[in-house]
Formats: sequence, C-alpha cells, structure tokens
Amino acid sequence: MRKSGVAEKYVRVVQDMYERSRTVVRCAVGQTEEFTVEVGLHQGSALSPFLFAIVMDQLSEEVRQESPWTMMFADDIVICSESREQVEESLERWRFALERRGMKVSRSKTEYMCVNEREGSGTVRLQGEEVKKVQEFKYLGSTVQSNGECGKECFRLK
Repeated sequence: MRKSGVAEKYVRVVQDMYERSRTVVRCAVGQTEEFTVEVGLHQGSALSPFLFAIVMDQLSEEVRQESPWTMMFADDIVICSESREQVEESLERWRFALERRGMKVSRSKTEYMCVNEREGSGTVRLQGEEVKKVQEFKYLGSTVQSNGECGKECFRLK
C-alpha cells in the first residue's frame, strides 16, 4: 500500500483490521471452531477489491516484460508473446512473483492458444508440466479464437 502512495494512517487502519483476525466456517452440518486468519483478504469486505487491485498493480509492475502486451482483469491474465519460449518465460516470471506473495498460478485453469502456424507444433510448459493447448478461450465474456474469426460472438448477437 505504501508503494502505491496510500497514506500511512490508512495503511495502519488496514493493518489493524487484519492483525489477529479470527473467523469461523459455517456449513450444512454446523460451524467450525474459531481460528486465526493468516492469509487472504476478508471475504465480503468492501475493501477487499481495492486491496487486491493494489497487490496486482504492484505485482504486474514487477513482472512487466517485452512481450507485445498483457491483459489483466481481476485475477485473469492474458499474456501475448511472439514465441512459445517468450510465453514460457512470462509464465515463469508470473509464477515466481505470485508464489513469493503466497499466491499460485492455477495449473488447471492455465491454457495457451497459438495463432501462428509456424509456432503451432510443440508444447508450452510451466515448471516441466505441459500446459493445455486450446483453439479458443473466453476473456471478459468474449470468445477469442485462434483463427481470428468472431463467428461465435457474431452468431450470438443475431
């Protein structure tokens, strides 16, 4: 928060809110014993989206790269690069930066799409594990297709 220019008095207020926070979990069969919250943001707090945005802003500044561009919305990130190697390097930088802050790249949600046929063969790996290749993906409700078409979006609008 300090790096983002938030006044010290507000930093201290947020620290007070999060220090020694305790909670319980309710479910169909009852409620857990009270326990200390050690990581994460308070669920349902109006402050949580702001704090998340500050963290992601600082994180993305650290991970900026020479890739053509990166799109971010909340916790969704799209990395565009000229080559498979650049994609792997970018993924590794994001993984390292996130894990240093106690967060993780979701291996099950991570996928890549190739729009250059010369780059069409081979695989993208993240820490030695193969990343799923797709022909399209959804980003902010819009379908991005490897062939550059907007067929699905256009048909949906009719």
